[in-house]
Amino acid sequence: MPKAPSVPAVKDSAPAPESYESALAEIEGLVSQMESGQLPLEKLLTSYKRGAFLLKFCREQLEAVEDQIKMLEDGDLKPWKAAP
Repeated sequence: MPKAPSVPAVKDSAPAPESYESALAEIEGLVSQMESGQLPLEKLLTSYKRGAFLLKFCREQLEAVEDQIKMLEDGDLKPWKAAP
């Protein structure tokens, strides 16, 4: 039985987005490409993995903002640092 070809993974060194908004725009572009049905299987999987990475980035950014808002509600404002 022939071995299945390995699927290229999204590298750990894939660039992180510059901001929440740029990550969201990239996700929207990936979804549009994926929905078109025109991507080869390997590219589809790579796009899905990149989308998952971007989604995680966006969630972390939103959680950080929510934490800052909670601090503001308690009257204790601390500087907000973007997630690495």
